[in-house]
Amino acid sequence: MSFTPLHRALGLPPSILTDEILNAAVAAGAVETDDLDWKSELPPIKNLSQTDVPKDIAAMANSGGGMIVYGVKENQKVATGRADTGEFSEGHERAYRSVAVTAIVPPVFGIEIHRLGINTRAVAVSVPASVDGPHLIYKNDYFGAPIRNDADTAWMKERQIEAMYRARFNERLRATDALDGLYRESVEEHDTSGRAWLIAAAHPRIPVLARPDRGVVRKVFERAREITLTYSNRSGIHPVENIDYLNPRPGLRRWTAVNAATGSQRWQEACASVHHDGSVSLAFALGGHRKSADGYFDGWQVEGRGIEGAVADFMALIRATADVFHTDEYEVRVGVEWVGNEPLSILTVDGSNLTYDGASTPLRRFTPVTSTITATGSNDYFHRQVHDLAEDCVNQGGITYLHMISAPPEADD
Repeated sequence: MSFTPLHRALGLPPSILTDEILNAAVAAGAVETDDLDWKSELPPIKNLSQTDVPKDIAAMANSGGGMIVYGVKENQKVATGRADTGEFSEGHERAYRSVAVTAIVPPVFGIEIHRLGINTRAVAVSVPASVDGPHLIYKNDYFGAPIRNDADTAWMKERQIEAMYRARFNERLRATDALDGLYRESVEEHDTSGRAWLIAAAHPRIPVLARPDRGVVRKVFERAREITLTYSNRSGIHPVENIDYLNPRPGLRRWTAVNAATGSQRWQEACASVHHDGSVSLAFALGGHRKSADGYFDGWQVEGRGIEGAVADFMALIRATADVFHTDEYEVRVGVEWVGNEPLSILTVDGSNLTYDGASTPLRRFTPVTSTITATGSNDYFHRQVHDLAEDCVNQGGITYLHMISAPPEADD
């Protein structure tokens, strides 16, 4: 569900955007505003970057987000009727999304495209709010920062550009502080002197104001269990299968799925939280896992597949949360915390799938891996982000190859 300018114009609660909603907005004579722009025709697919599309998207992003609707006639900014846009092909959509990324600096990620109508077709493009402004567009040797001025598009003055850059830098500091606090809190909740723990935290670039109920969060955990298996196998342990995901418990502005691995399975202890602001955290006991034969590894011995499984599940939880909370970009941090005397050792497997430590580089300290993750977008693009994050983690221990997370498709140039 989403809350769009069309919902606001009609006084509707959040819901799936439908053709009926668009018809009602047109019948009500909805007026263009700073976050709603009517267009009667689709832009041509040829030389799309040379049309007004980059300017329109950048202006919306610089103004807090909004919606561009193709297929609506207007007079003096007031909707007067529908106009059939014709087919909006997959190629047209790819070109449109490409313009948002390649013709605007910095790129505008996370636009949503809705195809509406059957006989009289329309296309609604939702442009998300951005904290990376000002978004600039270039024409030959010149550039400018467009912004919405009520129903019109204007160009920012130098002072406006300066203020937006300042806001961007301040947001980065705030996001870093929030991620630091979330990560540190999770570290302090676990004893890292007896065995190593993987700690992962993610904070949305644009936090949300939500208070989801238990049922909603249960669905997030259930969805994460499905997503992680789309790019990882079962050759290692998945932490999300060791938490009480069906009965998340309330906490301070969060819901937590507590550990469900008890008794003889305690060695694979895990817990995960979904926060009211869209943040996500996961903790997983990595050291001291059971060997394939009798006995257990030492607390400082960490299986590379354990890291992979935790990263795969953590990223799946981010994607599932983003789907529900309508968040997009996340600042993430993944670390392996261990304060014992022995150096960390990351174990891999040999050609017979047996645990092998000959390739490991002893680590006195694991450097937490930080990254900015785009939680929306294509499955292939998200798969590449999962793979890269896991690879950064295991590479620190001298491990080259991943064994749980499959190789992602090549990027489409």
